[in-house]
Amino acid sequence: MDAHILTITCPDTFGIVAAVSGFLAEHDAFITEAAQYGDPYSKRFFMRTVFTLGPLAPPRDVLAKKFATIAQRFQMIWHLHDGQKRARLLIAVSKFGHCLNDLLHRYNTGALPVDILAVVSNHEDLRKLVEWHGINYHLLPVTGANRGAQEQKMLDLVDERDIDLVVLARYMQVLSPEACSVLRGRCINIHHSFLPSFKGAKPYHQAHTRGVKIIGATAHYVTSDLDEGPIIEQAVERVDHTHTPEDLVALGADLENVVLARAVRYHIEHRVLLNGPKTVVFR
Repeated sequence: MDAHILTITCPDTFGIVAAVSGFLAEHDAFITEAAQYGDPYSKRFFMRTVFTLGPLAPPRDVLAKKFATIAQRFQMIWHLHDGQKRARLLIAVSKFGHCLNDLLHRYNTGALPVDILAVVSNHEDLRKLVEWHGINYHLLPVTGANRGAQEQKMLDLVDERDIDLVVLARYMQVLSPEACSVLRGRCINIHHSFLPSFKGAKPYHQAHTRGVKIIGATAHYVTSDLDEGPIIEQAVERVDHTHTPEDLVALGADLENVVLARAVRYHIEHRVLLNGPKTVVFR
């Protein structure tokens, strides 16, 4: 049965849920999942509703036109998504392949219902892995002189392949403010949760030197503020004095895999709504 997903952001006020649910009921739509949240600080309202259409319901495009009247009344930013449509992904990676390998495995087994159209890298190392999965591998080496041109080639791929989401799976290049603007709300990055305390090379070794008790990973949307975009998902693991730096690296890699996969799933299921510098995630 076809599912449709309605996401809404608007100023918080009375009657929003009643208006939306009443509209869907009037048009022979059956709600199968609903979640809403009113933020007392931003005074914004967020809603995600999944529904199916009955035999008397109008086509989805007609339903969307009819809903526009309600959306205008409540000043909504809204989207009506086809719940059956598979998101089209481009993955960018450098030399660390654990997150890429995890996403490819989930994709190959059907655990992650997406279409991975391309993988971009500034190194050759992971070509065999990617091409074994039947996915095109685009080598775009980056130097100080060609950084802008190579970034534009990646953005051209996003346009040419009609990409819905770009995933930076340990891609060790900083995107320009222009690229961040183009990809706003549809580019996810993964990093260790030590930032900003342990920036630069070998963060887990830095953390080991400081004797940390918790390590973690964070997935967030990419913005021009480096590693400070709206957070989608995080996870932590307790460690102690017996863990070596290599132990921390291994534990961190596992956390990064899980956190990035969750963030991608939340995004493709339209569970993430932007709330200024934060997100609302309807798990």
